[in-house]
This record gives sequence, C-alpha cells and structure tokens, in this order.
Amino acid sequence: MLSLWDEPAPDHTARVVAHSDDRVAWLRARSRGVTATDVARLSSIRAIEAIAYEKLNGSGFGGNVYTDHGQAREPEIARWVSAQYGIAPSRALYHAHGEPLHLATPDGLSVQAGSVVLCEIKTTSHAWRSIPRSYLRQVWWQQYVLGAERTLFVWEQHRDFVPVAPEPQFRWIERDDNEIHILVGLANRLLDVISAR
Repeated sequence: MLSLWDEPAPDHTARVVAHSDDRVAWLRARSRGVTATDVARLSSIRAIEAIAYEKLNGSGFGGNVYTDHGQAREPEIARWVSAQYGIAPSRALYHAHGEPLHLATPDGLSVQAGSVVLCEIKTTSHAWRSIPRSYLRQVWWQQYVLGAERTLFVWEQHRDFVPVAPEPQFRWIERDDNEIHILVGLANRLLDVISAR
C-alpha cells in the first residue's frame, strides 16, 4: 500500500544516516533533523518553540535513574523480542524517503514477507491501561520514516527498578497515515522555526 508518495520508497538500508555505535556522528546527525524523540513531544505550537530552542541551545538533560534503567534493560527486552517475533535490534539512524532531516532510530527492525516491521521498547514504573499518546506519535513517525505498516510496542513495568513480570507486555500498533500527515506538518514547522533563527 502506497502512502504519502506516488512511488515506493527505496530500500531503507540505503537511507542510513549514522549508527548509535558512533555516538558523536549519531548525536550530530540527530541534532540537525527531527527525530522520533522530538516528534513524541510535538503536540502543540508551544512545543515547537520549546523543541526548537533545545535543538539550537541544548536541553541540559543528561539522563536520570529511569533512563539509565531503560538503557540497561533494553538489550534484555530486545533479546526477548528477537526470540519471540524475529525482530532484530537496530542501532541505525534512518532518514525518510526524500526527507533527509526527518529521522528515526527504531529499537528493532526486520523485513517480514517483504514489509518492514518495527519494534519500540519502553520501561515504566506505571501500569498502563493504554499506550501514552507521546509514544504513539513516536511510533507513527518511525513508521513514516521507515515505510513500515506496523510496530510491535513492548513495555516492561518495574517496581523500584525490578521487573514485575517474567515477560514484558506488548501490543501491535498499525500505521495511521492521518496521524502521520499531522506529524509531518508539525515537523516541517519545527524545521522552519529552526532555520529562521
């Protein structure tokens, strides 16, 4: 199914910008474009201003015990995803077809039956009844950038940084081109604000 374009996007492997193993190159590339992490926060015009400011001046956020825990647990959860669903961990930063500043680094990626399938991994201290909207925006942006139709969203709840269950929870998220269209518009406004300063 074609969406947003009249022709198929080239193979995603031709659109790798950097790898997170080369942290300097990865951070430099991310600072120049709009990432899925940025888009997760793109909920209003006020958010555009705040993100533009951080892109130009730095955020000052270097992580905390929650982000440290998530980084420590992600490889373990990724092994479970790979074993259960055949989605391999991914460390590459990609750009969207025809949009070199629209960027995403999915946590997992595979090609199944000719289609790109993604995975996004989170840890949380909360019991979620539904996936937070900011994470849905992140997933839809990744689907747009990679040309994917679905994403396995996986989360592990913890209490005092100890997992509460032997296996993580998960849900498939299907592509939503209406939401993606809105996000692309907001991302372009963000890039306009950045370039005007």
